[in-house]
Amino acid sequence: MAPPLSASLLFTLLFAIALVASLGVKFWLASRQMRHVARHRDAVPPVFQEAITPTAHRKAADYTVAKTRFGVLEMAWGTALLLGWTLLGGLDLLNRVLLAWLGGGMLQQLVLLGVFAAIGGLLELPFTLWQTFRLEERFGFNKMTWRLWLTDTAKGLLLGVVIGLPIAALILWLMGAAGRLWWLWAWAVWMGFNMLLMLIYPTFIAPLFNKFKPLDDAALKDRVNALMQRCGFAAKGLFVMDGSTRSAHANAYFTGFGASKRVVFYDTLLRQLNAGEVEAVLAHELGHFKHKHVMKRMAAMFALSLAGFALLGWLSLHTWFYTGLGVMPNATAPNDALAILLFMLAIPVFGFFVAPLPVLVSRRHEFEADAYAIAQTSGADLSAALLKLYKDNASTLTPDPVFVKFYYSHPPASERLARMAPA
Repeated sequence: MAPPLSASLLFTLLFAIALVASLGVKFWLASRQMRHVARHRDAVPPVFQEAITPTAHRKAADYTVAKTRFGVLEMAWGTALLLGWTLLGGLDLLNRVLLAWLGGGMLQQLVLLGVFAAIGGLLELPFTLWQTFRLEERFGFNKMTWRLWLTDTAKGLLLGVVIGLPIAALILWLMGAAGRLWWLWAWAVWMGFNMLLMLIYPTFIAPLFNKFKPLDDAALKDRVNALMQRCGFAAKGLFVMDGSTRSAHANAYFTGFGASKRVVFYDTLLRQLNAGEVEAVLAHELGHFKHKHVMKRMAAMFALSLAGFALLGWLSLHTWFYTGLGVMPNATAPNDALAILLFMLAIPVFGFFVAPLPVLVSRRHEFEADAYAIAQTSGADLSAALLKLYKDNASTLTPDPVFVKFYYSHPPASERLARMAPA
């Protein structure tokens, strides 16, 4: 009789099977999307023929295929890096080098987290640059200069150090000092940190990257204020963001929490839509608040993060969790940073198989927000706005239905417009 497999080997096999299965499904979905979009490239769907030109439709198809093909390459590279960090021993080697240099302790753990992030960022940098300066540039969307990109990157790194290091140090300290229920205290700290970020982001962080100015179109401002008053919504201000300095894509969003909520319009959006269409888009966003979608998503985030911290707390106690992912745990030094990194690397592999569930909920929320917008404004304006945004953002009108179920957080244009059509 063959000896039973060790827990470590079983976990390695489970991880490998999940990785191969998820990678296979991702490649299959991407190939479906590219074939489906290319097959419908030359024919505008009848419902869109009056609003979308064949040229715009072909551009959207080409853009979608190019992005999906790029995503496949990025996915393959990401999988290679994941294997390199885990089963091929990359993280184990990095940990041992830093242990020999710094010894065990808080400093070594923080440096391990920082060096891991730095190496990962450098290895993914070519894809980031290619997407911004080649792919987006090719289709006329990139407006960012090299100087602006470098400035944004430097600011992001500085924020990561100023904000990320203290929260990492606090969680590592809790893991070592708060006993077996450290994960509960760490979760409370993490949630408090996220709530604080929501409060300070609009007024302190976002202005580091973009310029915001009050909406100065008096007629539009009156119309928007009337809509918000009618919907029982209060915001700290209406602002226009210089999105055109980085991209030609358009958007509008709410940011902040509680009394710090702001309404932000991309300058590109205001150039593309008329007043009625802007009002309809804003009414859609208000629909998310009216239906408590934001609070529901926050509650889901709280619950999932609590489950995640509890799972991390359990896994960090078992040697097979480390050895099953190619890392020998430290015998005389803390393994907390190793546990965090391995958890961050492994969880997305297993989480992929439930990914369709949150996007399904998100699509339902979008339908509800659309219905609310139609009740508060003009359905024709909302339809016209969506068509303009789909056209200007080069969003394909003919995505693969199975790809949609896995990845689309917003329903395809055909489904949204069909529900807006008069009965």
